Amino acid sequence: MTTTVNGLDEIKELSGKDLGQTDWREITQDRVNTFADATDDHQWIHVDEARAKDGPFGGTIAHGYLTLSLLIPLFGELLDVRGVTMSLNYGLEKVRFPSPVRVGDKIRLIGKVESVSEVAGNGVQMVLDFTIEIEGSDKPACVARAVYRHYA
Repeated sequence: MTTTVNGLDEIKELSGKDLGQTDWREITQDRVNTFADATDDHQWIHVDEARAKDGPFGGTIAHGYLTLSLLIPLFGELLDVRGVTMSLNYGLEKVRFPSPVRVGDKIRLIGKVESVSEVAGNGVQMVLDFTIEIEGSDKPACVARAVYRHYA
């Protein structure tokens, strides 16, 4: 379920709030190939299905940065920010990839607002803890602490 906030005051109220989880999303070979083309990263573990069958994961896996990039659309399923003039992805404080995402796996995002603080220019900064889970796995695909800024 998407949380909707309107304006900086409502964003401030999110501090410490669990945003829940998204629906599961399947990672396809087509998505991995498209990402490989976009980034010029055609390492065999991602795109060579025949060779990867005999590799360490028994098939192709998503790029770690593909998994990380999916934070953007998945986060949009958790939080809808309205009543601001601009929102920025300010960066990441920490990212880890504890487990690979195999093609065919389903992933989802779990999000929590760690803190919200005021920043210069009539804005707020949100620090969020994200976990991308893999369906049926005890280890997450990605854990990240992200920083977003919103301005009135």
